[in-house]
Amino acid sequence: MSEPASPAPGTAPRRAVVIGGGMAGMLAAAALSAYADVTVVERDALPDGPEPRKGLPQARHVHVVWSGGARAMEELLPGVTDGWLAAGARRISLPTGLVSMQPRGWFRRWPEMQFMIACSRDLLDWVVRERVARNARVTVRPRTELLGLEGDARRVTGVRVRTKEGEESVLAADLVVDAAGRGSRAIKWLDELGVPPAPMEEVDSGLAYASRIFRAPEGTEDYPLVNVQSDARQPVPGRTTTIVPIEGGRWLVTLSGTRGGQPTGSAEEFETFAREVRHPIVGELIANAEPLSDVVVTRSTVNRRHLFEKVSDWPDGFVAIGDSVATYNPVYGHGLSVAAQGAVALREHVSEYGIATPGLARRVQRAVARPVATAWDLATGTDILYPGAIGEQPGFTDKLLGRYIDRLMLTATARPLVTQAFFDVVTLSKPLSALVKPAVVIAVLRGPRRAPLADPPLSDKERDTVLGAPEPSGAREG
Repeated sequence: MSEPASPAPGTAPRRAVVIGGGMAGMLAAAALSAYADVTVVERDALPDGPEPRKGLPQARHVHVVWSGGARAMEELLPGVTDGWLAAGARRISLPTGLVSMQPRGWFRRWPEMQFMIACSRDLLDWVVRERVARNARVTVRPRTELLGLEGDARRVTGVRVRTKEGEESVLAADLVVDAAGRGSRAIKWLDELGVPPAPMEEVDSGLAYASRIFRAPEGTEDYPLVNVQSDARQPVPGRTTTIVPIEGGRWLVTLSGTRGGQPTGSAEEFETFAREVRHPIVGELIANAEPLSDVVVTRSTVNRRHLFEKVSDWPDGFVAIGDSVATYNPVYGHGLSVAAQGAVALREHVSEYGIATPGLARRVQRAVARPVATAWDLATGTDILYPGAIGEQPGFTDKLLGRYIDRLMLTATARPLVTQAFFDVVTLSKPLSALVKPAVVIAVLRGPRRAPLADPPLSDKERDTVLGAPEPSGAREG
């Protein structure tokens, strides 16, 4: 990558506007700050610490950063991983620190293949926001509403904003980046400029998810992440349960269920739901844990993708990244990592072509679409199979691929080569094509070498610390 160019003597510096002060917006600001003065426009008040904010209600559910996303964030903000860990986050080795029942059985806890960062969403955002705010070339304008785009169908030249006092103004920019997330109004803004509409895809499994925070039992500082996934091939609603250890000696527990099997906001039914999924381990682990919060339910979980990269007359000066491009079923945890990889793509293209170069925005939009497509295929390929799911049904090729993935998941329970390939893809560290490399295909055709685990692969100490009972036979293997 070339070194950022300084403005020629006597010329004004380049200017960029980022819409949205969440994770995607701050990463975009970090990506652009070497090439322009960046103004971040955010309608919310931004807290001074790892605290909730009004415009991010989904922050109360489980969020993780997969290793593919963590590496991208580290590239944009060197040292951010240490910042998370110093603030109380956990770096969890995969699958070593994972007790997970996937559709074809329990993963064995092999030595590290990939990793994830686990903590609250508020902490994830705050560490990133605090680092970006130190940058002298980044100005954050909270409590500022974006009214629309300036320019025309050929080029966006800035944005119109209104402050909390009601004052309106125009912020001129060489590049505007929409990182406003699920609430983005990019479709409306572009339509007002006369830009042709982008194709859109949706897959809706009817999923809802409910979360509650518990005090982690004493002695569980290094406890694994525990989850039970659903099996989309069964003709029943898909239900999942997950325990993620977060900062402050707490467990964040999230339940989810697709159409016909959603969790409710009832505290009395929370543990019952966790026990009624494919394995009751999460319900058992939280049975005697102290609740620290009420149950929070979210139902806005449609997979929705805007194919901006397919608009042939895409305007110069405007790019969308993160949830402004696509949103996914949150069970898969890909949103933050996709946003980070999109921000890296933004930086690489601005470095190579220049921030005001004609055609840059379209190049960036195409590059952003690549990690979006991987996460989209992983999410919708499963979600469309649940009863009552709304969306385009899989064709013959998709069904054939689905049968291969079924066998791959079975094989991944007992062959580390295939387990590695799976985690490389699911953590967005490698593309989907990694699943069909010759060595992986041969291993999948041969199938698993060992019998499936009968019970969750908790160690004696992990089991006794929380459950106070001997480990059932069959759980030690792996």
